[in-house]
Amino acid sequence: MNGQADSRTAVRDRDRDPARNRDADAMAVTGFVLGLVGLLVMNLILGPTAVVLGALALLRHTTRPGRARLAIGLGLADVVLLVCLVTADGTWSWSLS
Repeated sequence: MNGQADSRTAVRDRDRDPARNRDADAMAVTGFVLGLVGLLVMNLILGPTAVVLGALALLRHTTRPGRARLAIGLGLADVVLLVCLVTADGTWSWSLS
């Protein structure tokens, strides 16, 4: 019984670690920004990066879970946009002209 209480306390202390939360928050915000930028340029690189950063932020219990979910959604949108553009004109790059 005492061992279970100690393990629960250790988990709670780990989740309250300010450095860990700060890193997770930074990952969530960075993933969100990369997902937004990826809608315009470098979809192939920035999209999957945003998905990974958003997922890592959620796994590390970020205090910004909405931002992390948006990072995942925008990253997936980047990849879907890239697939649509590649099938539409047969190239890996696109322009507005």
